[in-house]
Amino acid sequence: MTNFKYRLRRLDQTPYMTIGLIVINALVFLAMTLAGGSTSVNVLITFGAKLNALIQQGEWWRLFTPMFLHIGFTHILMNMITLYFVGMQIEAAFGHTRFLVMYLIAGIGGNVASFCFSNSLSAGASTAIFGLFGAFLMLGESFWQNPGIRQLARTFLAFVVMNIAFDLFTPGIDLAGHLGGLASGFLIAYTVGVPRIGKVSPIKRIVATIVLIGGLVWLYLHGMAQ
Repeated sequence: MTNFKYRLRRLDQTPYMTIGLIVINALVFLAMTLAGGSTSVNVLITFGAKLNALIQQGEWWRLFTPMFLHIGFTHILMNMITLYFVGMQIEAAFGHTRFLVMYLIAGIGGNVASFCFSNSLSAGASTAIFGLFGAFLMLGESFWQNPGIRQLARTFLAFVVMNIAFDLFTPGIDLAGHLGGLASGFLIAYTVGVPRIGKVSPIKRIVATIVLIGGLVWLYLHGMAQ
């Protein structure tokens, strides 16, 4: 019985959602490579990259699929390294299911923001990864009295600021997607809560949920109307 409990504890501490997402991204990248190359526009569109005209024609699933696509080896390598190190910490803090929910909602949120504000074809896990940064900022706001969390939040805030500054001066970067993912991750983190660390104010959770849903609906409708 003791050995069984130990195995359950080890399983709970293993970031298998993070690892699973990395495996899925790698498999999709391999499939894209075999299909003609991940930098091919035709391959990207076939696999579900965000393309506004097609979303407006009813292919709404393109707000979900881009977070599993990457344009070139460097793109997926950098994103998966970031996902591994950041994902491990967020998954440990929030738990496996909450982590996955936050990752997916943030990815969708980033893509909806990109759909609203950018006409460019886009793909990448960055929208979801920025959502994990947003979750760190939520922890910093909610548990500022915890010195460890406060230090982590400051570090990630600086990292986010540097990344956004880099985005502003780098052609081809989907800034709207990154900011949308960041905001969605920040808000959804309140919605799901973080019982492993402490209680989050019910008022904050309700307000964050309303703002998140209302914001995504507005961005989607605005994108459809363009």
